[in-house]
Amino acid sequence: MGHFDLTPLYRSTVGFDHLTRLLDSAFLAQKGEPSYPPYNIAKIGEDHYQIILAVAGFDEADIDITVQENKLEIAAESRQEDEEVQYLHRGIAGRSFRHVFQLADTVKVLGARLNNGLLHINLEREIPEEARPRKIEITTAKGAKIVDHKAA
Repeated sequence: MGHFDLTPLYRSTVGFDHLTRLLDSAFLAQKGEPSYPPYNIAKIGEDHYQIILAVAGFDEADIDITVQENKLEIAAESRQEDEEVQYLHRGIAGRSFRHVFQLADTVKVLGARLNNGLLHINLEREIPEEARPRKIEITTAKGAKIVDHKAA
């Protein structure tokens, strides 16, 4: 993938710093970006989301979830292995991982739960009242009358 120059975008926008940083990081992401553990992002209803990570082999104490400045970070350190166990086949990964998700200003993390090896992180989009669409009343010019054409 080639490199995109976003300089024209920077010159013609004001106050979209977060968005331009997000675009920069998306374009600069390497193809070999880690995909462990696998995860899904689901939209549930109009304003609810859920991130689901497959974290088999980890328990609640092994996983750290941190939210700071529009970033959700999920990390876990690999566990100490039992030296007496000799694996003939190792298909369940237990290595360390770190995932960072960019959150919009209006997205809040509600909580997390671990169930059957899947970590569910619940998110909600909260749109402030001043950002919601609202009807604007149309008034007439001073002294003008509104004529109801149906009554005539």
